[in-house]
Amino acid sequence: MVQREHMPTFEVRTPHSTYSSVVRRGILSEAAKHVPAKAGSVFVITTEDVWRFHGHKLEQSLNGRAAEVLFFPGGEKNKRLAHVEQLAEQMLERHGDRTSIVIGFGGGIVTDVAGFLAAIFMRGIPVLQIPTTLLAQVDAAVGGKTGVNLVTGKNLIGSFHQPLAVLIDPDLTTTLPEREFRAGLFEVLKCGVIRDRAIFDLMAERSREVLAMTPAVVDELIAGAVRIKAEVVSADERESGLRRILNFGHTIGHAIEAETEYVRFLHGEAIAWGMIAAAHLASLRGLLSAQDCNRIVAAVHLYGPLPDASDLDPERLIRRLGSDKKTLQGNVHFVLPEEIGKVTVISGIEPRLIREAIDRALASRA
Repeated sequence: MVQREHMPTFEVRTPHSTYSSVVRRGILSEAAKHVPAKAGSVFVITTEDVWRFHGHKLEQSLNGRAAEVLFFPGGEKNKRLAHVEQLAEQMLERHGDRTSIVIGFGGGIVTDVAGFLAAIFMRGIPVLQIPTTLLAQVDAAVGGKTGVNLVTGKNLIGSFHQPLAVLIDPDLTTTLPEREFRAGLFEVLKCGVIRDRAIFDLMAERSREVLAMTPAVVDELIAGAVRIKAEVVSADERESGLRRILNFGHTIGHAIEAETEYVRFLHGEAIAWGMIAAAHLASLRGLLSAQDCNRIVAAVHLYGPLPDASDLDPERLIRRLGSDKKTLQGNVHFVLPEEIGKVTVISGIEPRLIREAIDRALASRA
């Protein structure tokens, strides 16, 4: 068990940068320590609701340093190039230049947009990520992936842009709506399936404590997920090998998001359905035992209820797979579990098996 008073720091080491992902309650109060002394204007990219709940804390943590607050409307439907351009124009109007720094202060959509904005403004300026949702803390803010959506697919325009640091304050999750918190838990469960059976077992066996947001349990899950993300990104920054395992559930999950125009499912909820489908696909391929498949499906449903997906057309979802950025030279790649804690990446799967896996997934119930 990770002790709350000794929460860890995980280093991400890439060929171009090394930075810390710090997991500690109250770390938000130390934001000023991570803003370079020689930095020029500080631009905070956030949403109005996050600023309403936590903006005063960030202002206090900057120790009197002025910051320009730029509001992003939030939501997957707004995660588009047009909004990035608007933010860049606002930065110029407020005298942003190559010495400026961006702070991404919000959920995963905000950290993706803020990181992408920093990657392309004046051909690249630093970004400090301070994620405020569970999903962003355990996944989106760590690893340097940034980007926006196209109508045809998710995160199809983007850049790898590693942050100065990632400050992860579990206290910030206490203001999340219950649905948002649950959506983040699916990304933690993903980490258990792909690399750490202990995380999976904790979530499968102690769901009441997890859903009650018991601090020690939540802290342990966040730290475990961040550790895995840091290890994987350090080994494979640009997703040429190992990092692909982080896409478990995302191939079909992204298709579900695009098919429903990014308004019906939260990201974590779509990934949850994608994980269920991937477990069934692994079972149909003979990779995964029926017992482990059932355990994965049951564990996902522990953290529901998931929005109903039974009306989605599997054939339309399959057609959308071709637009996913994990599709290479026409081959759709799936991350499939071989057992809980171990996955493999497979392409060239027969469409009939994909169809059957989707059918089984969308028909599943808690």
